[in-house]
Amino acid sequence: MNPIQTAIRQASELLKNAYLSAAAAGDLPQAQLSEPQIEIPRDLRNGDYASSFAMQNAKALHLPPRKIAEALTAHARLEGTCFSALEIAGPGFLNLRLAHSWFESVLEGIVREGADYGRTPADKPEKIMVEFVSANPTGPMHMGNARGGVLGDCLAEVLHRAGNDVTREFYVNDAGNQIDKFALSLDARYRQLILGEDAVPFPEDGYHGSDIKALAKLFYEEHGDSWLQKDDAERRQALASFGLEHNIPAMKADLERYLIHYDVWFFESTLHESGFVADTVQKLTDGGWTYEKEGALWLRTSALLRNLYQAEGKTDEEIEKLELKDDVLRRANGFYTYFAADIAYHRNKFEVRGFDRVINIWGADHHGHVARLKCALDALGLDGSHRLEIVLMQLVQLVRDGQPVRMSKRTGNAIALHDLLDEVSVDAARFFFNSRSAASPIEFDLGLAVRQDSDNPVYYVQYAHARIKSILKALAQDGISTEISSADLTLLTEPAELELIRELSHLPEEIRLAAVQRDPSRLNRYATQVAAAFHKFYTECRIRDAAPALRDARILLCSCTAAVIENTLSAFGVSAPDHM
Repeated sequence: MNPIQTAIRQASELLKNAYLSAAAAGDLPQAQLSEPQIEIPRDLRNGDYASSFAMQNAKALHLPPRKIAEALTAHARLEGTCFSALEIAGPGFLNLRLAHSWFESVLEGIVREGADYGRTPADKPEKIMVEFVSANPTGPMHMGNARGGVLGDCLAEVLHRAGNDVTREFYVNDAGNQIDKFALSLDARYRQLILGEDAVPFPEDGYHGSDIKALAKLFYEEHGDSWLQKDDAERRQALASFGLEHNIPAMKADLERYLIHYDVWFFESTLHESGFVADTVQKLTDGGWTYEKEGALWLRTSALLRNLYQAEGKTDEEIEKLELKDDVLRRANGFYTYFAADIAYHRNKFEVRGFDRVINIWGADHHGHVARLKCALDALGLDGSHRLEIVLMQLVQLVRDGQPVRMSKRTGNAIALHDLLDEVSVDAARFFFNSRSAASPIEFDLGLAVRQDSDNPVYYVQYAHARIKSILKALAQDGISTEISSADLTLLTEPAELELIRELSHLPEEIRLAAVQRDPSRLNRYATQVAAAFHKFYTECRIRDAAPALRDARILLCSCTAAVIENTLSAFGVSAPDHM
């Protein structure tokens, strides 16, 4: 059930039928008209829905909009719709007022659907993969991963609730340069434990975090100096494997604590071991998209990007300013680049596992990689330009008492995900990280996140739910039944009651729009609006002292509000406590 879309659909049909009736009666000329545009006005005093249908079609009908609007209102048939009135405003705007039966149907639908209220079927369901976090397994997850985790998880959830088949995936980069650097860093720390720090230089571009020292110490405690005299390559491979065996389970544990559960953990190494990277590069070569230079194999990225940008309408002059460059797929030493593996990985998503659409959550610093990957998939015939979507996520600034908390993964001063969750609740972390769209930078205030007052947005919303549960519990203790599935809803006529029901009606539409716009932060704002509408209702409308029939109707409204808050919070992984 989507009450908003139901009303929009009925408004459109009402206006189209009114035109057909007016044209049949000779009151308006016959013409091919555009579809009615229906919107919810900001100011609801003139109506609940509005349309510029008369103005849209003034040219086609060769009549003033006002005259068209008058004919439409004369021929409009409201019976059987959710509207009680169609009125004209100004030069020809059409305003529609909702009948009370619509408000009643919203509450009846919430009671009927319960925990499923907000879920809607998709017109064209898709098999979608959302890949997110995918942090290098060379150290603990940090603030960027924390934000990306919530954005990806919440986006996957709204896509699922909007009727799609969704898979959550973590891509483990357990191959390539970062693993080589990881091995060198661990090797240096291991040898320093035995020979002394002054005797073993640490790689300048190595990983300096304290976690590297801790892993090296664990390795030493298990093996002593038995690996010191072994072949460097063999020792580094053993150290890297040891480090990954500890880090990956730790990452999984942190994410589970963060209430993020993946359907698939996909390892980059499997692409190399199976020959899929080599096969993918060969397909690009067979398609004429590669060439050799200085012993390396290159992708004709500049030509592919030129094709992509021309299709998007860019001029040759605009394209020249971009200074397009080609990319190495296989180095002169025979090793494939990360870009080659990434192309193979996305080919696997589309070609092998059959996803209709793939959505990746990436940091904003990866923006230059987006078009290159899409056009490489185009070259493989996989339509990456349209089927691959990249959501670029802006940075997080962590503050405490108004002062920035510095982060530096290289120097070991990083604020890791597990450190954050030791300071603030999972609910607060998830709520705050989902409070802005991915395109907006976010400031995470550690002090605000733990406050127990209405200035803390997660507390404000959760308190509304707890307040409702407390009200219902108190009524039940006084012998008043609160298990109400039906009541005389015609009695709910106060402005605060109707305003609250309007807010409750929006949940399915908010989930639909969050999925369409790839912006689950809509639900944070929506949850806050519902909480505010409830607090206003409770201030203005008595429950216990109302006449029994009205009291029961208001109890049902309270129960529906609690259900909507819980359903909304659950969509982005935040709990709805019964008491606080």
